[in-house]
Amino acid sequence: MQKKLAELELLSRQLDPEPGVRKLLFEQVGAYSEAFLEQLPAAKTFIRDQGNDGFTASPIGEQGEEVSSLLAFYRREVDTTGILPASGGQLGYIPGGGLYPSALGDFLAGISNRYSGVAFAGPGAARMEHSLVQWMCRLAGWPESAAGDLTSGGTTATLSALVTARDACGIDHIEIPRACVYLTEQAHHCIGKAMHVAGLKDIQKRVIPMDSRFRMDVAALEQAIREDRARDLNPWLVIASAGTTDTGAVDPLPGIAEVAKNNALWLHVDAAYGGFFRLCPEGQERLAGMEAADSIVMDPHKGLGLPYGTGAVLIREGHLLARSNAYYADYMQDAKPPEHSVGQAFSPADYSLELTRPFRGPRMWFPLKFFGLRPFRAALSEKIWLARYFYEELGKLEEFELGPYPDLSIVTFRFRPDGGDIDALNRRLLQAVHDDGKVFITSTLIGGTFTLRLAVLNFRTHRQTIDYLLKLLQAKAEELAG
Repeated sequence: MQKKLAELELLSRQLDPEPGVRKLLFEQVGAYSEAFLEQLPAAKTFIRDQGNDGFTASPIGEQGEEVSSLLAFYRREVDTTGILPASGGQLGYIPGGGLYPSALGDFLAGISNRYSGVAFAGPGAARMEHSLVQWMCRLAGWPESAAGDLTSGGTTATLSALVTARDACGIDHIEIPRACVYLTEQAHHCIGKAMHVAGLKDIQKRVIPMDSRFRMDVAALEQAIREDRARDLNPWLVIASAGTTDTGAVDPLPGIAEVAKNNALWLHVDAAYGGFFRLCPEGQERLAGMEAADSIVMDPHKGLGLPYGTGAVLIREGHLLARSNAYYADYMQDAKPPEHSVGQAFSPADYSLELTRPFRGPRMWFPLKFFGLRPFRAALSEKIWLARYFYEELGKLEEFELGPYPDLSIVTFRFRPDGGDIDALNRRLLQAVHDDGKVFITSTLIGGTFTLRLAVLNFRTHRQTIDYLLKLLQAKAEELAG
């Protein structure tokens, strides 16, 4: 048996590399990372996938491979196809970016493999995440009673918020068919997914009309609530947007909050895209009223430029979030704080569906502490002004039609030459931008109309990028019109 154990130990120790091997790995990955970042300004933002699946041709085997060959494979199969999210030319969907100190934070979290879910196991890790949640609650303008959780993104954060609202308001299986939720057609599609998972698919959904700027009509909301009450239904939840994905519209939050308060509805604000604009003066003004929400979703991997996989759910009355998530088991008894204990750290798992969870804190804490808030505030202001700049410059070109003036940093527009199939021409214009590859924009359907769309949020996006896109659109539009 000792011989067998010795043989197994010899092989298994390969999983714990010696210092020399660690140094080699660190240096080669570091060199790859530096080369990637140095080439980023000249790189294409979008390269169409050619369907070459190297992963199928190179399955996991019994023997290891050299790190240099692995990095070459990674570059070929991952880093040179599709959308390049790190690029400042990424102006489609809702861009993020991926801050360099965040990557270092992830590295530290991965090296120590700290467990942040339960304070007993990782008190410092739990305190870090708690401090970040409390900072976001203060940004929302909330009292000390607020709490929240760092999540994988907006979808899981929305699920957590809806489950909390469901439980807090007593929406059980008997009440679901009578309960009403109010939202607009601009609400993010993850809300429908979260409702389905939360057992709310049979709820009464009321799609509230919007004004010409795609914002919820407060009078129509109030009327819908009155009508539902008259039908002996239960108006329960209103979902407002602090920056929609389609158009960037910010619903009239103060008016919606007043209606929700007067009618005893839970107010949820989807601020996944727009919430962090509260850091800058322009955003504070536009997002007034967000502080009246009962629950908020924010995505640090959007407005703060963190890597994908960093969302947040915030609940004004934090104990309600814990009431929906805190469970215990006998095998966890050692981790349970003694009764009347003092100074026991907050346990994120008590406020989350996740028990096993990655340590997300460092990817957010490291850049916020390293840079401080000033450059984040400036970056967010810059994005608002860049969207306004694009809107005003594109408006000087007669062949383009603009959507509403941007509330935050999303602009919708259409190419409208004289004659021809306008939708088809816009599809061809989008194709031409994608073929160029230097910048990436997307399309959407607004009222059934094919519409082009620009979202400015990446911290690497500056005026030069917007100027390039303006010239590209003008040149390609002239080709199509000619």
